[in-house]
Amino acid sequence: MKAAVAATPIQEGGVRGFLHAPAGAERGIALTHGAGGNCEAPLLVAVATALCEAGLCVLRCDLPFRQERRSGPPRPGDAAADRHGLRQAAAFLRTRVPGDVFLGGHSYGGRQASMLAAEAPELAHGLLLLSYPLHPPNKPAQLRTNHFPSLETPIVFVHGSADPFGTIPEMEAALKLIPAVKRLLVVGGAGHDLRRGKFDMAAMVDTLTGERREI
Repeated sequence: MKAAVAATPIQEGGVRGFLHAPAGAERGIALTHGAGGNCEAPLLVAVATALCEAGLCVLRCDLPFRQERRSGPPRPGDAAADRHGLRQAAAFLRTRVPGDVFLGGHSYGGRQASMLAAEAPELAHGLLLLSYPLHPPNKPAQLRTNHFPSLETPIVFVHGSADPFGTIPEMEAALKLIPAVKRLLVVGGAGHDLRRGKFDMAAMVDTLTGERREI
């Protein structure tokens, strides 16, 4: 594992966030936040640090809705602009690394990354979706899976066993809709924020980067 490096603030065009850029990085990943957070969320910092230590160039970025408003959730009309922001983040990373670019995010951010990948499968080599919001809490019939059958990009899902946005059996059933190679990593006892339980960062890194050959 390579040593972690300090994150550098970035504000370039429509991209705002922090860049973790280890020397010699050939691959990169853009990570973004959930509906109530920003790119400085502790979960994103921890995941970015683990990926950086594995040699990836990591961009933690704020979605456009968060760049416009310091607090509050995205509005219904923000989603398309937020996906465009992820396109810009991927393009930014391609100016920094010569190889594969991944997209990822927590909750809302991960959902937008997956919808973008369904629209443009060539955009990312793989997806890292942390706590995918399968449905609103207590509303299991309102599934957010319409784009799943169009997903061709390999995906790693990381999901807490106590997440109110989707149980593990619900996630396993939903993943059957996805034709792409996918893997579900369960964090026992964790809720939507993934703070409880044992988050096996090494397994996440190995799976995402292909060292365990799942994607």
